[in-house]
Amino acid sequence: MIESWSAAIAPFTVAVLALILPGAVIVAAGWGIRNAKTLLLVPAPSAAVIAAAAVLAPLVGMRWSFLPVLALTILIGAVAFGLRRLARGLASPADTPHLVWWTVGALATAFVVISAQLVWAFADPDNIAQRFDNIVHLNSVRYAVETANASAFNIGATSDIAFYPNAWHALASLVSVTTSATVPVAVNVANIAVSALLWPASVTGLALTLAGERAAVAVSAAVLSTGFGAFPALFFNWGVLYPNATGYAVAPAVIAVAIRLGRSPRPLLLRDVALLLLLAGGAFLAHPNALLVAYALSTPLVLIQLLQHALHVRTLRASVRSGVGAAALLAFGLILWIAGRTSAEHSGWDRWQSAAQAFGEGLLAAPRGFAPAFVAAVLLGAAVVAIVRRPSLFVVAVPFAVTVFLFVIASGTPREFFLREALTNPWYNDANRLAAMLPMGMIPLAALGGAYLADRLGDLMRSWSWSRSARGAAIVAVLVVFTLSVAAAGNVRGALSQVREAYSSTPDSLLLSPDERALLERLGDEVPEDALIAGSPRTGASLALAIAGRDVTEMHVFGTRSDDELYLDAHLRDIDEDPRVCGSIRALGVDYVLDFGDRDILDSAEGAQAYAGIQNLAPGEHLELVDSQGDARLFQVVGC
Repeated sequence: MIESWSAAIAPFTVAVLALILPGAVIVAAGWGIRNAKTLLLVPAPSAAVIAAAAVLAPLVGMRWSFLPVLALTILIGAVAFGLRRLARGLASPADTPHLVWWTVGALATAFVVISAQLVWAFADPDNIAQRFDNIVHLNSVRYAVETANASAFNIGATSDIAFYPNAWHALASLVSVTTSATVPVAVNVANIAVSALLWPASVTGLALTLAGERAAVAVSAAVLSTGFGAFPALFFNWGVLYPNATGYAVAPAVIAVAIRLGRSPRPLLLRDVALLLLLAGGAFLAHPNALLVAYALSTPLVLIQLLQHALHVRTLRASVRSGVGAAALLAFGLILWIAGRTSAEHSGWDRWQSAAQAFGEGLLAAPRGFAPAFVAAVLLGAAVVAIVRRPSLFVVAVPFAVTVFLFVIASGTPREFFLREALTNPWYNDANRLAAMLPMGMIPLAALGGAYLADRLGDLMRSWSWSRSARGAAIVAVLVVFTLSVAAAGNVRGALSQVREAYSSTPDSLLLSPDERALLERLGDEVPEDALIAGSPRTGASLALAIAGRDVTEMHVFGTRSDDELYLDAHLRDIDEDPRVCGSIRALGVDYVLDFGDRDILDSAEGAQAYAGIQNLAPGEHLELVDSQGDARLFQVVGC
C-alpha cells in the first residue's frame, strides 16, 4: 500500500500547499501570524480563495489553474494589508512562543494521524467510493479539468444545475490540472488535505476562541479532531458528501471569527468583518448548509455577547444598539432558512430512532451505532466541573447544546413534527448531516475539560519531587496515551472501517466492479477522443468521463434527458429492427455504447426500468463488440 501511495505524494503536496499558501499570504498581510488563533485560520481563507478564484476566472477569460488563485490571493492580500494600515498597523496580539509552538505541534500531529487514517481507509489512491453521489462528483471534477473551468456556474452542467457549490471541486480539479493526476487520485488527496489540515486547524481555532488561548486547549482540540466517526469519516461513506465535508471543515473558522467580532477593538473591526465575509463566502461556496451550520452555532454566542454588553454598559444607547443588532441577526437567519429550504423530493428523510436514543447518541457523539467516544465523554465531565467552578465558561457549552438539539430533532422526531421541518429542512432533514455537526460542537467543550485536567495534573506533578526531565517524560507519555486512545478508539475505527468497505472494489460493488473499472481504463486506447458514449449512468457507465475522459450522453442519474436519450435508454436493444433507434443515434452523435448489465446503484425498480433498453445488449448488425471483460462490454455503433 505504501508503494501505491508514493505516487500520490506530488498531488497531495499540491493539495496541502493550495490550502496553506493563499491563506498564509492574506493572514500575514492583514493580521500577522504570531498569534495561535490567527495562525490556525490560514487554511480556511485558502479554501475560500480557491473557490472564489474558480468562479471569477472565466469572467476575466482565465483558464483554471494556480494563476487565478495567485492573482486573487495578491488582490485580497493587498486589501488586507490596506485594512491593517487603516487600523494603524495593528496586528493580532502576539502569543508566547510556547503557545504557538504547542499549537503547531498539535496541528502537525493531527495532520499525520488523520492522513494515516484515511490512507488506510481509502486503501489505494486510485480507489473510488462505491456510492451514488460519487457519479456526479467524479464527473464534475473531470468536466472542470476538460473545460478548464471550475466555476460554481459551470460544474453543475453534469447534472443540469445552474449553480453548484464548487470549493471542493475547485480544489480537486486544481490538483489534477497542476499535476496531471487522475481524477480518483486528485479526489482522494484533496479529501485527505481537507480532513487532515483544514478541519483540525479550524476546529482548534474555534476551541482557542471559546475555551481560552492555552496550549492544553490547542493540544486537546487537535487530538480530539482525529477521534470522531461522525466527522469527517461519515461523509466519505454516506453519500458521498465531499462538498459538505469541505463546508463543515470551514465552518468552525467562520464561527471563531464571528465570535471575535464582539471582542475586536474598534480599529480592528472593519478588518475582522472583511475576514468574516471572506470565510462565510467560502463556506457558502463549499456547501450552503455549512453557512447555516456556522450561523446556528455562532448566533447564540453573539446574542449572549450583545446581552452582556447591554447589561454591562447599562445605557439606553447600548441597549438599543444591542437590540437592533440582535433583531438584524435573527432576521438574517430567517432569510437564510427560507432561502436554504429544500424540496419535499429531497428532504424526505425520516428519523431512525427515538428522541431519547438520539439524545444519548448526541451526548456521546456516537450516531449510527458507533461506539461511544469515551475519552471525549470523560473530558466533557471535566468541562462540566470547570464550568461549575467558573460559571462564565458556560458559553463554551452552547455550540454543543445546539448540535445535540438539532441532531435529536432530525434523528429522533417524526417527519410530521413541525419543528423538524422548520429547523432541519435545509439539511434535507437528513440526520447524517446533523450527526456530522456533533464533533464541531463537542471538541471546544471537551478541550476545556482537557485543559482543566491538565491543570490538575500539573498541580499534582509539582507536588512530586521529580526532576525537570522526569516531568517532561511524564508529559510526553500522557500525550502519547491520550493521542492513541482518541485516534484509535472504537468510535472512529468503526467509521473508518465503513469507509474502507465503501472504497473496496469487488465483483458485487454497486458502482464499478473490477471488470468494469478495467474496461474503462482501456477506453483511452480504444475510443477516439471525440467519440460520444451512451450507457446507463445508474450502472456506472457514465464514469467513462471521469476515468477515461470520454464524453457520455448522461453524466449523472439526475438531470434533463432529451427525447432521443430517453428513446435510446428504452429501445437501443431494438436497433436492428427499429429504424427510430438509428435516428436517435444520429441526432445525438452516439458512437459507442457501454453495457454494464443491470446492477443498479439506486436499486429503484421504477428508475432502473427506464434504462432496460440499453442494458444486457447482444452484438448484431448495428452493434459491434469491441471489448469486454466479465459482464462489462463495449460496443461500437455501425451502419447508422
